[in-house]
Amino acid sequence: MRVFVAFEGLYESFDISSEDTVKDVKLMIKDYFHVPVSEDKQGRRYLELIYAGAVLKDSWILADVGISVSSTIKCVIKEEDKPVFYVYNTVTHEKVPIMGKIYLLSEKVSQLKTLVTLKCGFPNSVYCLRTPEGREMYDCNTLSDYQLDIGTLLHLDVWDGWKEFLTGCLLGNKHKVQHYLSMEKPVVNYQKRVALYMAAFFGHLQLSAWLLKQGARPTDAVGVHPYREWCQGNHHPDVAKCPVHAAAEAGQLMMLKAFVNYSILCLECQNSTGQTPLQLCIQYKHKDCVLYLVTKMWSVVSYPNFSLPTKIYIKLKLWLLKAQNNIRRIKRHNQTAVFRTRVGDVVLVDGFTKPKMTSKGFYQAMVKDTSSKRLNLNNPFQRRQGACCSKASEGDQEGLSLKLPPLGDANKSTNRRQQKKRSRKKTVTLGNEENMDQNMCLARVPLPPISILKPPHYYSIPDAKFLLNPSLESFSEHSGRTPRENAIYYLALASAFKEKPWLQQLSIARTLAKKSICKPVC
Repeated sequence: MRVFVAFEGLYESFDISSEDTVKDVKLMIKDYFHVPVSEDKQGRRYLELIYAGAVLKDSWILADVGISVSSTIKCVIKEEDKPVFYVYNTVTHEKVPIMGKIYLLSEKVSQLKTLVTLKCGFPNSVYCLRTPEGREMYDCNTLSDYQLDIGTLLHLDVWDGWKEFLTGCLLGNKHKVQHYLSMEKPVVNYQKRVALYMAAFFGHLQLSAWLLKQGARPTDAVGVHPYREWCQGNHHPDVAKCPVHAAAEAGQLMMLKAFVNYSILCLECQNSTGQTPLQLCIQYKHKDCVLYLVTKMWSVVSYPNFSLPTKIYIKLKLWLLKAQNNIRRIKRHNQTAVFRTRVGDVVLVDGFTKPKMTSKGFYQAMVKDTSSKRLNLNNPFQRRQGACCSKASEGDQEGLSLKLPPLGDANKSTNRRQQKKRSRKKTVTLGNEENMDQNMCLARVPLPPISILKPPHYYSIPDAKFLLNPSLESFSEHSGRTPRENAIYYLALASAFKEKPWLQQLSIARTLAKKSICKPVC
């Protein structure tokens, strides 16, 4: 049969067989138009065939998707860049692609962490990157020092005991964030700044409102973990980012409005490179945020007897805050301390101390801390106390060895109650699974509009019984999908042919599903 192919303004006819696959047609088009097709580590250049609004897969047969004589197929050249790295996030269990060019391999690890932060929303001081072999990657080193190749899968590890806390920040769950806060005051203050940064990045208004009441401010830099205070000479530059900068980078308009209403100083808050939120919004092309910040910057602050431009008002307020801080410092007779750590605090130095970023859970980290404290305590008083209590412990052990008779009636009643609870849970879970199946069907499988619905006998097609036939056990064994899941999958594929009526989409789905069933069964 003869079909027509539209390619870059040309309109050519091809004589093909109805049994040819899409891949065969692509080879014919490639040879006829002399199209260079390539694939390497950097990316690939390939042909894509489009019919009735749907992209055709290489394994499909032309007759199965309804391509007949004199049909027109659109052909385009696609160029796809492959990610330079993949980062596995241990908190969300997601594989995040990092796009870029090959020259990224010669950059420092700090540059890669900046790209990762823009992807996952975690502040730089919360996580570290590790090679597939488990080596920690330090910011001052280059990526080539670790002998990485294009497409390498890196691992993102967070502070021990922080996984649940960061999950609460990602979801905006205020109660979960409260529950997993640390017991140490400096660490709690740092966690509040981290939580406000992530709430600004993901747009969680309720969580941010609670954190603002707790004393966290949108103009305060996130900083570093208190355990890393002594390594501030090697800190990443992005630790000076504030929550208002995160909201500007992510384009969260409502968060910017909330921060500006909380403190007008957010308009002139600068990051490590001297960029304000307005400049960041312009850089990342967030139009609505740019319009809002421009109107705020050029507005006027009014008082009963006079009014001031916003820029002058901000400068006056900054000058007053600086003067107040100087007065407090003079009263306390204290100079500015370089380090805020005290004697007895934990100090971590890269390459010298045992790493604390291994993504352990909250309870696992707590158990390890308590066990280590018990081993390190060398108090003679406790030893004497333990010796004195040894006799009592022997008596307790004798008491523990005694066996009590079983409680017959009580055990029976408790077993009955447990069985009832289990049966109720099973019915609830079964109902939830049915609802999930229905929601999946409604979300993925298109239905015809109400105006063209016909009586039930109109759709009684004998060949459609195989779509939901539960007796195809051999198909389920070979394909890994049940017949019902197979029907949903191919109805969703056929819905891509948007230019075809719904009944024709149904016939295409039947044909594709029938072929997929016949192959494994045979």
